Amino acid sequence: MVKRRNGRQEAIKEIVRGKSVRTQHALVDELQQLGYNCTQATVSRDIADMGLRKLSEGIYVLAEDLHLQRMVSEFVTSIDRAENLVVVRTQPGTAPGVAAAVDAASLSEVLGSVAGNDTVLVVCRDIDAAMVVVDLIDKLHASRK
Repeated sequence: MVKRRNGRQEAIKEIVRGKSVRTQHALVDELQQLGYNCTQATVSRDIADMGLRKLSEGIYVLAEDLHLQRMVSEFVTSIDRAENLVVVRTQPGTAPGVAAAVDAASLSEVLGSVAGNDTVLVVCRDIDAAMVVVDLIDKLHASRK
């Protein structure tokens, strides 16, 4: 049972990072598509256990991604991908902070990052991982107020 809960919570983490989920019901639907038979009450407990928060736009975000969301929405100006590398352009002088937020988020797709003055190079495990990172940063960037 614990293994099942941990697996479900890992799936929730991937879903929330990969998609714009607004309701617990939508999260239940996503989990059921992945083969997890769970109820809204179970998902509600998982949300509380994991410390998920909702952005002002109504999208769920992981607690550890909140700092990343703030940094991305405030300082990122563009995102590009080349194979497994993600290039994040920022406002001058803010790249080290954005890189630190990427590292602190402990994204499983990210091997590490290097920051200059206004550019962060994020090295991902492979092309698919880089696409996940770009999608996440785009999602967080879109939450800009």
